[in-house]
Amino acid sequence: MLNQPFSFESFKEKLDLQHKFPEVYTFKFIVPSTQVEEIKSLFLLDRTSKIVEKPSKGGKYISVTAKVLMDSSDDVIRIYKNAQKVEGVISL
Repeated sequence: MLNQPFSFESFKEKLDLQHKFPEVYTFKFIVPSTQVEEIKSLFLLDRTSKIVEKPSKGGKYISVTAKVLMDSSDDVIRIYKNAQKVEGVISL
């Protein structure tokens, strides 16, 4: 089966159907350890935000889980689009 390109339009529809914004949304990324701060800088953190980092066994990669208050599906998509610009990032 061929991989189809990711559709942010379809993702937005699913977000709007499954979430009631504003709400705390969970983002998960795997990034090279040298890129962690760049990923963390994508989030405007407040007192409701929480970021957890977990290094891989070899320490080359870091799993970043961020729980952040998002106002809309457009805000969620903006984070994912900006994350795509980070070298070596994997969005989960």
